[in-house]
Amino acid sequence: MSQSSSTGTATRETVAPPASEYQPPSLARQVQMMVWRNLKHTRRQPEMLTDVTIQPVMFVLLFAFVFGGSIDTDSSSYREWLLPGIMAQTMAFASFIVANGLNMDLEKGIIDRFRSLPISRSSVLIGRSVYAIIHSSIGIFVMSITGLVIGWRIRNGFVDGVLAYLLLLLFGFAMIWVGILVGSSMRSVEAVNGLMFTTIFPITFLANTFAPTEAMPPVLRSIAEWNPISSLVQSMRELWGNVPPAPPDAALPLRYPIITSITWSLLIVAVIAPLAVRAYNRRTTD
Repeated sequence: MSQSSSTGTATRETVAPPASEYQPPSLARQVQMMVWRNLKHTRRQPEMLTDVTIQPVMFVLLFAFVFGGSIDTDSSSYREWLLPGIMAQTMAFASFIVANGLNMDLEKGIIDRFRSLPISRSSVLIGRSVYAIIHSSIGIFVMSITGLVIGWRIRNGFVDGVLAYLLLLLFGFAMIWVGILVGSSMRSVEAVNGLMFTTIFPITFLANTFAPTEAMPPVLRSIAEWNPISSLVQSMRELWGNVPPAPPDAALPLRYPIITSITWSLLIVAVIAPLAVRAYNRRTTD
């Protein structure tokens, strides 16, 4: 018995690789696992998709059929005019998804467990960001189908249509960094929800998302037309052929919406991303 036991032990010691030869998974593999982890949470809790499925559809139906008759636009159809605004609002809410999810992982000690593993710290943020884009893209797909049902169309061809969606994803990427900053800085999910709701939600309304800016008081009109969401929405409307170009008296961002939308998104990333990474590093090294 002792000889058999010693033989088994020797065999196990021979098969086991030396610790020095262990190679951690690549960054791409780490990010894939982080994304898969978040997707599994969604599969087990499908109610997490209500914010990008039921809620946007409710907004579309509410404004299109309840308030749409009292809102004058330059477009022949308020429903076509409305849909890009709802899509931009949904993508702005991508910051909610990242902020809440990251803050919950920090509060529950999940990030501390990840730090004990031989993985890159950046894989957590990248995986969370990729998941947020996937999550929001589901909402964009659902709203596109809803829009087709109520009369919205892409009228300027395939290339312009795809470009509008790419601008939407670029803006969503910028908003993800806002979510990382807030999720890393706040100490509870309640604080995250309070701050995000009182900032992001009003910003999406103080724009051309649901009503034209021409009827706003001068001060509010200036703020709305320089709002990054307004240039994004105007870009999508023009690229999809839902509205004519902005009038000459509109602010500069609405007269050149595509380049302005790209500039705003890159500027948000350039300013917020370093602050977000610093906040995350500070939170995970305390």
